[in-house]
Amino acid sequence: MRRAELSRPICRLRHRDGLPLSSPRFMPPQLLFDLSGIDLDHVKFGHDEIRKYNPHRDHMELLDAVVWVDTENHRVLGYKDVRDDEFWVSGHIPGRPLLPGVLMLEAGAQAACFYIKKYLKWQGFVGFAGVQECRFRAPVTPGQRLYLLASKEWERHHRICCKLQGIVKGQIAFEAQMIGIEF
Repeated sequence: MRRAELSRPICRLRHRDGLPLSSPRFMPPQLLFDLSGIDLDHVKFGHDEIRKYNPHRDHMELLDAVVWVDTENHRVLGYKDVRDDEFWVSGHIPGRPLLPGVLMLEAGAQAACFYIKKYLKWQGFVGFAGVQECRFRAPVTPGQRLYLLASKEWERHHRICCKLQGIVKGQIAFEAQMIGIEF
């Protein structure tokens, strides 16, 4: 090998759009916020408090607890304990149940909704208006705890955008931008 070749970067691979794979666009995602200083087992708000703000009931109550809130930076952290007796387990990949991605998004949206109604004081129903930049990165199965991170990006004209992430065993399971609308 010639000297000139040794001085070149080792990774010369490029994506089909011409960007180098070392571009930030292709780097692994980062957590929305640092979890290291948060007690993940401390329940700040349980089902009773969540029900005061979120209208979901029965099988669609996907937010089990809120463990941390940052009102200065508009961030919230909650979780969903994925159980083996949930309605989707027997039919969503029999023999290898996986929490459906749409339910992961809904759980993240419920964490965001709780924050929006309790701390931003929205009064009406907060519904989905859109989902952008959604990626599913790891499976979520019964017996796991799915931590739900939400961070407000912007708010205007009865619309709001929150970044969402779901974390299982320290790994990002999903990420998305959720747009909500107040009816």
